[in-house]
Amino acid sequence: MVGVRVRQEEAEAMTHGYGQFCPVAMAAEIVCTRWTLLLLRELCAGSTRFNELRKGVPRMSPTLLSKRLKELERAGIVERTPGSGNGGEYRLTKAGQELQPIVFAMGTWGQRWIQSQASLENLDPILLMWDMRRNLDPKPLPRARRVVQFLYPELPGTTRTWWLVLEDGETDLCSVDPGFEVDLYVVTDLRTMTAIWTGLTTVRREVQAGRLELTGDAALSRSMQTWLGLSPFAGERKRVAG
Repeated sequence: MVGVRVRQEEAEAMTHGYGQFCPVAMAAEIVCTRWTLLLLRELCAGSTRFNELRKGVPRMSPTLLSKRLKELERAGIVERTPGSGNGGEYRLTKAGQELQPIVFAMGTWGQRWIQSQASLENLDPILLMWDMRRNLDPKPLPRARRVVQFLYPELPGTTRTWWLVLEDGETDLCSVDPGFEVDLYVVTDLRTMTAIWTGLTTVRREVQAGRLELTGDAALSRSMQTWLGLSPFAGERKRVAG
């Protein structure tokens, strides 16, 4: 019965708000609804189009995504502008931009204080590859086209193989073979790649442990740790609460 009462109280809070004049409570009514903070994370990271936002929150339904965007528009946090594609573009207003340090501070806190095993429980290949593509640093690489194929043998066919295509300083992510010659093959499991991306381990360490196999261009392989798109929080060291 206690659990039922708690869920009812949570539902009422979501429907009617907290009923407090405190600015923290009023802000929470807007930015702490389900998925909203992650949607703000994507907007802060530079995603502007509806399909880009969907890739950043792949488990969020398109209907709910549209609803949350409209709520953020009404709150003056996001503005929608006409674009060349369907749906236009969504950009943070001045009020939304002021949320950026708050969103990133929460990420920093999570990286520091959420323990490693907990942070590796919710694995998502779509989000991982999208984030890697977004954060990849092309500067150490030649401007000529380079193709890196990632293979996660334990995953089902639709999410098992990915391609990063790097050319002229730009990076494209493909879930279907783009038809280019592959320069570097990366074979690993999703947990290992996620641990590398979050800064819990390194490319060199996982190669030595036999959990990461690199085949192909030797220069690409040697420099992978420098060009690979890591989490913006990867540099934060884990801390122990107490």
